[in-house]
Amino acid sequence: MNGYVQVYTGEGKGKTTAALGLALRAAGAGLRVIILQFLKSGGYSELEALEALAGRITVEQFGRGCLIRGAPEAEDIAAAQRGLARAREILAAGRHAVVILDEANVAVSLGLFAVQDLLDLIALKPAGIELVLTGRYAHPEVIARADLVTEMNAVKHYYESGVAARDGIER
Repeated sequence: MNGYVQVYTGEGKGKTTAALGLALRAAGAGLRVIILQFLKSGGYSELEALEALAGRITVEQFGRGCLIRGAPEAEDIAAAQRGLARAREILAAGRHAVVILDEANVAVSLGLFAVQDLLDLIALKPAGIELVLTGRYAHPEVIARADLVTEMNAVKHYYESGVAARDGIER
């Protein structure tokens, strides 16, 4: 099986959700999946559901779980760098058919690691591995190197009228 590079980006809702859908489909086909979440930590509803698929889908988090405004703190950079090192290790080992780097595009935009680091991961990817990069602000060079790019566009969102993130729907 050929593996490709997919990017889910844009201002609209659904980037991580699309990647999780792909993970579910891959697991259903018997493929091993790993999801590395940058910026995130702690409990999200999807983590509870994915525990039932622990033999096929693994999730690791490399964030402090707080919104980064302005310059990231040293702890944020260190967490992202650990995630980046883990991604290199996973791609080199080749034991997972699908590797999802959730919010990797945002990590680049915040300066947690360089776009070149992400491009190097794409170059490191073995031919049979599907690599998925999610998050707003995908860098033009990443988009150019990807095989599939989906941009989620926000047309209307109830968040704008004051609706907070809801368990099971947005988190």
